[in-house]
Amino acid sequence: MLAAQLARRGITSVLIEGGGRLGHGIAFSTDEPAHVLNVRSESMSAWPDDPDHFARETGDPRGFAQRRHFGRYLRSILDEAIASGRVEPIADMAVAAVREAGDWRIDLEDGGGVVARALVLAIGNQPPEPLNAVPAAAGERFINNPWGGGARAAVREAAASGGEVLLIGTGLTMIDTVLSLAAAGHRGRIVALSRRGQIPKAHAEFAAAPVEAGELPEGLLELWRWLRRRSGEVGWRAAVDSLRPHSHALWQGLSLAEQRRFLRHARPWWDAHRHRIAPEVARQIVDMVAGGRLDIVAGRIVGIREIEGALGVEIRRRGWPLTPLSCAESPSSSALRCSDVPQTFGAPRPSGGEGLGRFEFVFNCTGPLGAIGRSRDPMLRRMLDDGLVRPDRLGIGLEVDGRSRAAGAANLWALGPLTKGRYWEIVAVPDIRGQAAAVADDIASLLQPAVRAMREHKSNLPPDLVEGEPPAREALPGETLNPLPEKDYTQKQQPFCDGEENDPEIDGR
Repeated sequence: MLAAQLARRGITSVLIEGGGRLGHGIAFSTDEPAHVLNVRSESMSAWPDDPDHFARETGDPRGFAQRRHFGRYLRSILDEAIASGRVEPIADMAVAAVREAGDWRIDLEDGGGVVARALVLAIGNQPPEPLNAVPAAAGERFINNPWGGGARAAVREAAASGGEVLLIGTGLTMIDTVLSLAAAGHRGRIVALSRRGQIPKAHAEFAAAPVEAGELPEGLLELWRWLRRRSGEVGWRAAVDSLRPHSHALWQGLSLAEQRRFLRHARPWWDAHRHRIAPEVARQIVDMVAGGRLDIVAGRIVGIREIEGALGVEIRRRGWPLTPLSCAESPSSSALRCSDVPQTFGAPRPSGGEGLGRFEFVFNCTGPLGAIGRSRDPMLRRMLDDGLVRPDRLGIGLEVDGRSRAAGAANLWALGPLTKGRYWEIVAVPDIRGQAAAVADDIASLLQPAVRAMREHKSNLPPDLVEGEPPAREALPGETLNPLPEKDYTQKQQPFCDGEENDPEIDGR
């Protein structure tokens, strides 16, 4: 999105993506028809100034399009920007970024490099951190990255054998993995486990009930009470969605202690109600639960060990002996409701609510990496170590200011999930498209005065920046605008976008 926004402003950029998902990202690179958007088409335009852009493509504004179709839509926008000559894609991995003579030098895995005036980190969600309870001996039967090639191979193998599968986490990644298993023909039992057993609720029609910012209370506890009261008045969907226009201000108005309290205690319930799934997906989940093919379990893992070509997982259920097993769709709310009935795994211990289950595969569906300081992305890891970026005060993303500029170095921005410590609600396309447009404006205000100055001094300006230059903007306060050097395709003097756009995943409930 950002590369296309920059191209609209006449600014040339280099887009580096080493994962083979250029223009799609992780969530939208799926080729499975069962994977559909979690947001209606009418809200998924890539352009904030043309909100019906994607809906016109689908012809069904209220529908939930297949994610692979949305991926093609994003790729078509990128292809247009590439065809304009203002975006140059590089299929390689960025491994380091250093400041050099006022510019950024980005080193590539193949030994090449890029020099840029501005650097944007848009790497999206990162793979989850390995679980402490999983021993190294678990090997290929434990799938830590549910979005990788190993996960696809495991889904095919599990479908062929019909063996039981354990999914750790009951959020959107769990939903995707269940759908993948079902689409592959898996007919065995699937167990989805999280501490609270919260699963995403279903979308349904409702009457909007917007509120003004002045009507909302201050403080986490007061806001939570307001939300419960408002839900009783207008319905929980209308109440939750009425907070969307105010989400950034509400989040930033909380104290650090309140933000931490939200993440620890309230987030599972908020995520389940805020990040909903398509009605057709909810119906499939309900049918699988009712048919005994999917169990939603509240509990935690005590230990994992190898047993005869499988993994033995010891599970302690929450509130033993009652465990959510059968779910039904409530006609009044379209929410998934689970009734509490006993459930066993192998031979449980009645006194402790523990049981040992045998699973052919175990998938980590707890969601993306939640601690930025543990990132294994090579470039981001080095930038953290070098002090060029630093974690936000919650440690869930990078510290950025109100313009999404990263703290620690000049001419550096971050997009999407990397900025959720500041904005929180910044993981969905409707949020990121606005952020991308704002960052593009900020970059343009930095680069375009330098372009004008170079013209006045008859410098060796790259031709693709001279042609069709939009109206120049003034420099931002405190900016040092260094002239652009002569263009060299071995060392490209352009804004640089690293990685992919957002991949919406809310998990680990």
